[in-house]
Amino acid sequence: MGLINEDTFVCFDCETTGLEANNDRIIEIAVQKYTFSKVLESYETLIDPERIIPEETIAIHHISNDMVKGKPKAGEVLREVLKIIGNHIIVGHGIQLDIQFVMEECKRASIPCNLDKNQFIDTLRMARLYGQSPVNSLQRLRQHFNIAEEGAHRAMSDVIVNIEVFKYLSEGFKTTKQLLQRLESPIALKAMPLGKYKSRPFSDIPIEYLQWAAHKDFDQDLLFSIRSELKIRKKGQRFQQASNPFSEL
Repeated sequence: MGLINEDTFVCFDCETTGLEANNDRIIEIAVQKYTFSKVLESYETLIDPERIIPEETIAIHHISNDMVKGKPKAGEVLREVLKIIGNHIIVGHGIQLDIQFVMEECKRASIPCNLDKNQFIDTLRMARLYGQSPVNSLQRLRQHFNIAEEGAHRAMSDVIVNIEVFKYLSEGFKTTKQLLQRLESPIALKAMPLGKYKSRPFSDIPIEYLQWAAHKDFDQDLLFSIRSELKIRKKGQRFQQASNPFSEL
């Protein structure tokens, strides 16, 4: 690891039949190995998921059942993907889910896979740290940074956009090591990113909801933000701890 604009990274993206890595299947994968100045290697393919793609999923990425008919199965292409990724740092938006999908597909196909050992950089967390885009989805970040549109919501178009977004979000970090060290610590969110209080500042959310959410399986940034707000309120007012099962956070 050296200067961030000279290091080699790998960005990949999966389109899938759904969002459950242990149950759903990959239907398209795209990967690029790159530096800030050039693409070193690129690969993309549709994949036969060996099951019907739900209509609600087709509506998002427009990959139909006919399009994947006769395409290679995951086990036939993942060795090539893993070869490109190697031991490089993986970059992606919400990349841990994509990593989980590849690992599950490798498990089904009895392909050795150690992707969970690779260092990774989640551009969703980088966008939270940047904090100047009203919405942190990949497409809204593309618009925010005036990055050219790459077409439909497909794996390679998302990879290309993701790489450009990563370059913008990396400004302010001289080395990759600096960025990785910053991402080791939780990032305070400005507003609730999901649920019935989505987009509301944490200070506006009822304390009962925060107490409930503080014990859910959310990512480290969201839990940090929820618990930080609870600490602020605990300092500012005495609430009924004796009857409150969530008082000991």
